[in-house]
Amino acid sequence: MGIYLNPDNTDFLRALKSEIYVDKSELIKETNKILDTENRFVYVSRPRRFGESMAANMLTAYYSRGCDSREMFAPLKISSDDSFEKHLNKYNVIHINMLEFSRQTIRFRI
Repeated sequence: MGIYLNPDNTDFLRALKSEIYVDKSELIKETNKILDTENRFVYVSRPRRFGESMAANMLTAYYSRGCDSREMFAPLKISSDDSFEKHLNKYNVIHINMLEFSRQTIRFRI
C-alpha cells in the first residue's frame, strides 16, 4: 500500500523532471514560518486539478527524514531563503495520498 511515514522524494523528483514544472517552492517558505506555532499542522487542499498532489509531494520531499533532498531543491527559489537548511529533511512526515489510498481500499473489498 505504500510508505506513509517518512517517504522518499521520488514523487516530487518525477514532477521536477516534467517539462511543465513551475517552481512553487516558496510555499515551503510560508510553511516554515508556522512550524513552531499553534498553526503548525498543514493540510494541503486546492481545487481539483490545481496541483495539490504536487504541492504535497514537494512538502514531503523537503521535510521528510526518509530522504536527502538537498540537490533536488538547490536550483529552486526556496534554496535562497534563510530557513532552507534549518528545516530540510529534519521531520517525521506522514504522507497519505487519498486517491491512491481509496483505490487500494476498493481493491481489497472485491
